[in-house]
Amino acid sequence: MSAHGPHDVPTRAELAPMATRASSATLRRFALALAAAGFALFLYGAFTGHARAWQAFQFNWMFFTTISSAAVAFAAVQRITTARWSRPVVRFFEGFVAWLPIAFVLLAATMFFGLDQIYTWATTPPHAHEKAVWLAKSFLIPRDLVVFGLLTALSVWFVWNSVRLDVAILPEGGLAWAKGLRERMRAGFGDERRELHTQHSLQGKLAVLIAILFGFGWVVLAWDLSMSADVHFHSTLYGWQVFMGGWVAMLMLMALLTRLWRNHLGMQDVIGEQQFHDIGKLCFAFTAFWGYLTFSQYLVIWYGNIPEETHFFSLRLTAPWTPLTLAYVAGMFVLPFFGLMGKFPKIWTPTMTIFALSSIVGLWIHRYTEIYPSIYGEVATLPLGAWEIGIFAGFLGLWAWSYLMFMDAFPKVRVFMMTTAARDEVQVPVNAETMEPLPAHE
Repeated sequence: MSAHGPHDVPTRAELAPMATRASSATLRRFALALAAAGFALFLYGAFTGHARAWQAFQFNWMFFTTISSAAVAFAAVQRITTARWSRPVVRFFEGFVAWLPIAFVLLAATMFFGLDQIYTWATTPPHAHEKAVWLAKSFLIPRDLVVFGLLTALSVWFVWNSVRLDVAILPEGGLAWAKGLRERMRAGFGDERRELHTQHSLQGKLAVLIAILFGFGWVVLAWDLSMSADVHFHSTLYGWQVFMGGWVAMLMLMALLTRLWRNHLGMQDVIGEQQFHDIGKLCFAFTAFWGYLTFSQYLVIWYGNIPEETHFFSLRLTAPWTPLTLAYVAGMFVLPFFGLMGKFPKIWTPTMTIFALSSIVGLWIHRYTEIYPSIYGEVATLPLGAWEIGIFAGFLGLWAWSYLMFMDAFPKVRVFMMTTAARDEVQVPVNAETMEPLPAHE
């Protein structure tokens, strides 16, 4: 590909081979084998009555699913703001949607088969009437399945319309499993300009719904699937901390994946320092915001000094939980906050990799400490071993396999939005039928 200046636009012919270049089939097979091994361990534990199998399943589900849901929400935010900087990289975010239908099935499995192994309230209703009503299975199960089901459906619909534009203008290609889906996407595709505005208008509506439901839905899911492990604790900031933790780790993961895809697809002239710096700035900003939320929650509970609240942190600051609590604070806030203050650490791959991995590993530890201390209380040794690591490996393999299967089935770059002649018209909304600019109030 020829070199482009900062304001040049690559041609469709130049982007097409990049967008359709396949990932490693060996890597997909390895991910699937890892998934099979990890979930075999889980099934063995589930069928032999080892409660830790379900407990490890649950916090790993929270880890991978908050990150994946946040990625689609971030893509929706790019549509709401009609961002142009992210066009070369936003498909890397949208690919996370492949995990959400799988996560819905896994959540349903937890709802119907695993609650008794994780939560005390599933077998012994809380004494407080209000909590007994809220945590009743007949109310909680449909509530959580509906909330996450809606979020999944909207996310899939949103990404479908984004991918459709690229599938329609590029030659047939991609994994065979999605050939029928690609044909459906091409069916009825008309004039590019009209399609651009029609899809842009629809995606604008979907993006707003996703943004609202992401915040509201994950607060509910965090209460039900994480905070409720301790039936005596409640915090209005808890849900925010949970979904913003997933948001931060998602940005950190994208900082890594953007570099990997850039090298694999040969997009050095399309994705450069600007995108690295922009993603790095977002990583720094939301690390600071997550730290603000975390400290705010702790500070209010500390000076309130109400036993129903303070016991939650007292337990996590008691051995043997203390090192893990300090580790996630250091990994998710201290290291990336102070490390990413300057521009150079954000754009230099070795430093960004260190801080990104620090944050991602920190979130995994955080998800563990959100649930396990509430289940086990004061213990002599940490319940952290083969169950937690093995089932994590299974989730990692299944997540990576689903992501790669999506990315190899559809174009990996938003070619349409980068090359269509009308691409900048979306900055001024128009009526998709008349193609006339809408009044400002609309």
